[in-house]
Amino acid sequence: MAQLEKNWHPKSWREKTALQQVDYEDSAQFRQALEILSRRPPLVTKWEIESLRTRLAEAAAGRRFLLQGGDCAESFAECRDYIIRARLQIILQMSVVLIYGMQLPVVRVGRFAGQFAKPRSAPTETRNGITLPSYRGDIINGEPFTPESRTPDPGRLLEAYQTSAIQLNYVRALSDGGFADLRNADYWNLEFAKRSAYYGEYQEVIKKVRDALHFAETVIPGPLSNLRRVDFYTSHEALLLPYEEALTRRDPHGHRIYNLSTHFPWIGKRTLNLESAHVEYMRGIRNPIGIKVGPGLSPSDLVAIMRHLNSDNAPGKITLITRFGAHRIEQNLPPVIDAVQRAGLAALWVCDPMHGNTERARNGMKTRRFNNIQSELESAFEIHHVCKSHLGGVHFELTGEDVTECVGGASGLDEADLSRAYQSNVDPRLNAEQSLEIALRIARKYQQMTSA
Repeated sequence: MAQLEKNWHPKSWREKTALQQVDYEDSAQFRQALEILSRRPPLVTKWEIESLRTRLAEAAAGRRFLLQGGDCAESFAECRDYIIRARLQIILQMSVVLIYGMQLPVVRVGRFAGQFAKPRSAPTETRNGITLPSYRGDIINGEPFTPESRTPDPGRLLEAYQTSAIQLNYVRALSDGGFADLRNADYWNLEFAKRSAYYGEYQEVIKKVRDALHFAETVIPGPLSNLRRVDFYTSHEALLLPYEEALTRRDPHGHRIYNLSTHFPWIGKRTLNLESAHVEYMRGIRNPIGIKVGPGLSPSDLVAIMRHLNSDNAPGKITLITRFGAHRIEQNLPPVIDAVQRAGLAALWVCDPMHGNTERARNGMKTRRFNNIQSELESAFEIHHVCKSHLGGVHFELTGEDVTECVGGASGLDEADLSRAYQSNVDPRLNAEQSLEIALRIARKYQQMTSA
């Protein structure tokens, strides 16, 4: 197994170049925070991680479909019941549309309970002649542009752990306690999402699912108890390596080593190279690993990284999350697929149509255009089909709140709407209306591709 390879241990990443890390003024407080974290209980379990690995391998084989979604960057202030519940509601709504439309089980993975660190293109930010450290996510510093807020604070490491634990507790209570039961789908409705031009179509899907459940309960003795709950898995970019190391544990009953801060960590494009500290850390843990694949990564370098991270080529270990942008995917994706196929490497292919389509509106605000998001997704399906490959999942930045951050979609949001309800501190997210619409469009595209 990869974690038994020579010269690897949870601290071996420190021997490599670690980008996007933090220099804390109070190093003693930093060490103390890490020591406390290393004694805290894990946030997830090895059994959950092994279950996810199996399901991702099945998605790669075309027997499941991955839906990964959530915030671009979580904030401590948004650890509130209605925000967590709304996020789960829209993911549940999207997943039932995909299940019905694709006739496949859906693996639900949230960008939550740990997505607190964000890479930045510059270490500092200047406003009105004042230069301060860039906002790096709530696990590091605060968004307000003040010296006090922007100074990296080791105490935030512990707050990130506590906030993740609170969120996970609530998510598990909802997913285990009947909230996710298909028979209770009315509870998932977000009032403002009823404005969507696609809401009627969604309601028709729910009606058909209920009719099928009623029929099954009529002909099968006993309750359909396995419908009462669903599994939600967590994911985040494993950016701040000292935090990840502190929550890395060896299985006391075996030799496997797990990152127990999350089920599914990923490596972002800014820290992805064969000699990076992030790749070194990831190669030794048992968790499934996501790799963000963008235009700057050559196919040959990707193949080398995949071999390094998954030396035994085990299914379910590597998920390739492509993020090229609507105008570059047709040029960039086919050579990547070809290189991985020629190398005979196992991977789940996922399309992230968000990050390659970020742009600045005329007022300077970051946004994404729904048409570009849809275009990249549809192109991904078509390219994989032509290449005799399989697109097994999608990756979104989304929220269940009534935000106006991405323009377009059936609701007709335009750039003039951005300032009305723009809440993200980092990247723009799909709102619930747009998320529901994109799920319906994915199901249609899948049906089109499989019936061709």
